Amino acid sequence: MLVIGITGNFGTGKTTVSQMLAELGAVLINADELGHELYQPNSPAYREVVAAFGKSILKPDGEIDRHKLGQLVFDDATALTRLNQITHPRIYKIVQQKIEEYRQHGVKVVALEAALLIEAGWTPLVNQVWVTTAPEATIIKRLKSSRGLTEEQIQTRLRSQMPQEEKAKQADVVINTDCPMDELKAKVAELWHSLP
Repeated sequence: MLVIGITGNFGTGKTTVSQMLAELGAVLINADELGHELYQPNSPAYREVVAAFGKSILKPDGEIDRHKLGQLVFDDATALTRLNQITHPRIYKIVQQKIEEYRQHGVKVVALEAALLIEAGWTPLVNQVWVTTAPEATIIKRLKSSRGLTEEQIQTRLRSQMPQEEKAKQADVVINTDCPMDELKAKVAELWHSLP
């Protein structure tokens, strides 16, 4: 079984590339979505996150407000590190289990989409690292329209991430997503067909 780790900074198109791989036949694991499952009220991770960041991050119904939590951690490197210490080891374990289940079910290719694949030290889980990149101006334009974020909010998030150039150095494949959608699709299909 081949496991492809798809990573890239905020707004570089890793989800788009992951979806394209899924359409081509890969089984998709999204680390962010698994992370959100950890925030189920009263789970051990939930209790630890609330203890670390206080009840102000909760919605009236007791759920963690991920938007509030995001604002809190993206403005504060220490807080972001603390959150990652709580969530990353747990997500790693879940991903590891899922990969093993897929292996036992005879799946040929798994695409693991993980924004912090390199930073979190998860590269041992994958056979190949694919990094999506795009110019900052493109990222800002994309995120303003798709997420309704201000340029300042986008810049704050980008500054909290490893520079794209650093990520690209650790990649087996670098995909510049600053191109028309059909061109990107063709690039991904070509990569798919050249997989071992």
